[in-house]
Amino acid sequence: MRQEMLLGTQRVNGDGVLEIGGCDAVALAREFGTPLYVVDEQCLRDKCRAYREAFAAHYPDSHISFSGKVLTTTAVFKIAHQEGLGLDVSSEGELYTALRAGIPAKDIVFHGNNKSQREIERAVIEGVGRVGVDSMEEISALQEAAAARDAVVDVLVRVAPGVAADTHTHIQTGRVDTKFGFSIVGGAAKEAVEAALAAPNLRVRGINCHIGSQIMETEPFVQAVELMVAFAAELRDALGFVVEELDLGGGLGVRYLPEDRPPTLDEHARAIAGALRAACERRGLPLPRLIQEPGRSLAGEAGVTLYTVGVVKTVPGVRTYVVVDGGLSDNPRPALYDARYHAIVANKANAPRTKTVTVSGKHCETDTLISDLQVPEIEPGDILAVQTTGAYNYSMASNYNRLPRPAMVLVRDGRAEVIVEREGLEDLVRLDRLPPRLRD
Repeated sequence: MRQEMLLGTQRVNGDGVLEIGGCDAVALAREFGTPLYVVDEQCLRDKCRAYREAFAAHYPDSHISFSGKVLTTTAVFKIAHQEGLGLDVSSEGELYTALRAGIPAKDIVFHGNNKSQREIERAVIEGVGRVGVDSMEEISALQEAAAARDAVVDVLVRVAPGVAADTHTHIQTGRVDTKFGFSIVGGAAKEAVEAALAAPNLRVRGINCHIGSQIMETEPFVQAVELMVAFAAELRDALGFVVEELDLGGGLGVRYLPEDRPPTLDEHARAIAGALRAACERRGLPLPRLIQEPGRSLAGEAGVTLYTVGVVKTVPGVRTYVVVDGGLSDNPRPALYDARYHAIVANKANAPRTKTVTVSGKHCETDTLISDLQVPEIEPGDILAVQTTGAYNYSMASNYNRLPRPAMVLVRDGRAEVIVEREGLEDLVRLDRLPPRLRD
């Protein structure tokens, strides 16, 4: 087995079985069932600390805020906050989860490109630390909600800097052609900042952008810094507004495959901090507070999904299908983004990989999870551990084919604790309603 894909606390024990957080993966599957989301607590905490420390070393006036959408559970939110991170949310449901986790509202940033009136009012009532405004309509609605409660709301204005990062088009979010924020090109972003500055109950703290996800090089982030600082200089010269906070979002990639080599956190922080200092010096701007909103790069590698192998079907001369007891409903990313994953047969982790198979799910679709995976001799009942499933797997899960969503366990020091209960059949019909005329 390739050693570089033993992530976090993973190791292969003396019996040749994969362990995560000191827990035998096969024993986890037996105790809690499969599919099963497993979160490596030590790995998650280590990533949070390393991210915070890397930016503190290169840019002391920095703040890290966990992007809650990647893995939305009260336990994960609590861990991130315990490690000194803030939290950003993009819906009332994520905000509610954060508050239920005990996260102080002042440590929360509320983003989102189409906030409802109810969400806007909830943000004001709860007193979130920042609201990321995304449209002219939202600026007006937020001003009205704040004025009605005699409140002053701190805001960040989201802008589209015009960076097309080298990632899947569905997760490029900083281009000129995007639904997110206000484009710098054409002047919409400047008009939005001017409108927010004119709103008496809004206090503009700075500007925000997000250029995309799973970015495997530093150059797009450096480009974003250059464009955002140039825009900050324009705001100073045209409006007399000095940006106090520069929120560059997240987007740093993680290892899905053994050959993946994203920048290290030190390389990432050094590149951004150096570019920001140089750009501000050239334009005579004071250094702003730097905010980062990583999600995938904190939680991605801390997650593993365990499946039980069911059917093994060989199509002569074509391929061998290994079908597991989950798939599209617990991990839609291969279907959405052509995402690629690596996996280990947990109960045969040291065995030679002699076969090439396609791992598929059980749904009424092609439902391919992994193509061309090298595995040992594999058979029904084996436990397959798919790596790097801590980001956008549980958060994007569904009940397609009426499959209950999996449980999630937190593992550390040989102990496993349920942090999300497995759904049951009653959960699937709990919100269904049968009209009286159909009951006979």
